[in-house]
Order: sequence, then C-alpha cells, then structure tokens
Amino acid sequence: MTSVKPVVTLAALFGAGGHVVGPRVAERLGVPFLDRGILSGVADQMRVPEQAVAAYDSESGTPRSPLRRYFEGLGRTTTADGSPVSDQEITENRYRSETEEFLARATTGGGVVLGRGGVVVLGKVAGVLHVMLGGPREARLLQGMRLESLDEGTAERRLDATDRARIGYVRREYGVDPEDPELFHLRIDSTALDLNTCVELIVAAATARTGPSTAPKAGR
Repeated sequence: MTSVKPVVTLAALFGAGGHVVGPRVAERLGVPFLDRGILSGVADQMRVPEQAVAAYDSESGTPRSPLRRYFEGLGRTTTADGSPVSDQEITENRYRSETEEFLARATTGGGVVLGRGGVVVLGKVAGVLHVMLGGPREARLLQGMRLESLDEGTAERRLDATDRARIGYVRREYGVDPEDPELFHLRIDSTALDLNTCVELIVAAATARTGPSTAPKAGR
C-alpha cells in the first residue's frame, strides 16, 4: 500500500522565517519544497521567461511589470459580448489560474508550498495542513534583520512592502482575508519559538494529518 505524502501550505509574514522553516519541513517530510520551483513551473506553462514571472510575482501586479508587457505584446482580447478585457485583467487572471493548476498538479505527490495563496488554492484538498507563521511587528523586524542580514531601515521598508504585497494578493485574487484564523490548522508565533521548534511542530501536525508512516523520524 502506497503512503500518502504530506502536503503543507505555509503562509509567512516578513521576518517570520518562512524561507528557513519551509525547506526544513520539506526535508523532514521527504517532499519537495515548492517556492522557486513554482515560478519556473508556471513560466513553463505560460511559455514565458522565468524572469518575467518572477518580476510579476515580486511586484504583485504593479503597472507595466515584464509579464504584463509580454502579454500586451500579444494583442488585446475581448469578452463574448465584444467588450475589451484589460491587459491587467488578462495578466492577473492567467497568472492566478496557471499558478493554481501548477500547485494542484505538483502537490499530488506531497510538498510544502510557501505563499502564493496556497491556503486558498488547496483549501478544500483533503489532508493538507495549513500553517501560518507570524509574530509581533517589532519582533519580526528584528528577526528579519538577523535572518537576512539587513539594517533596520532596509528591513522596515521590506517588511511593510512584503506584508502589504502578500496580504493584498490573497485579498485581491481570492476575496478572503489571508489572516483569518479559520483558514489555518496551525498558527505559530515564530518569533517567540525558535525556528527549529516551529519545524518540529509542523512536521508533527503534518504527520498527524496524513498518518504516522509518512514522515521520517527525528534525528535521521
């Protein structure tokens, strides 16, 4: 009998350590960490350069991103009644749908998904564990400075921009509050608990969701 591989969606605000915790959880569970792989996979599906998708992803739809310029060059589209569809709408709708399709396919064999609205996209998939990493703003600022070797001013600007972009993306594309506690099975203040402890909690919870035989034992 084939074991079901765990799937974890990980939403993380700036300074919460998502890029540290995510790969460690994936390694412990023996599944892929889907972060940069999402960009390359979506770019392949859309048949556009990965750099264009990366720029759109990081800019969260700011005007005239490389991906938007790419689609502008393909000409305009109309709806069934003949009304024009904006370049922005074409770009955002296609980016969202291609990302959803990639996540649904890529996680059939297990995986850890960081961001990209994974908690919503995979929200109705049985057995998926949805996790939120956060913490007080000042604590996240300090941890972000340490994890990314940033000075305070740079870290503060990045915190504001990143939080705004991530929260705005889910609200804009899916019409839900990405901080709604009902979306998550596990919410962790990863500034109050060390990141290794966060990893252990998530691995234990993911294993409990899919069965005890799916994850390697600690200390392997």
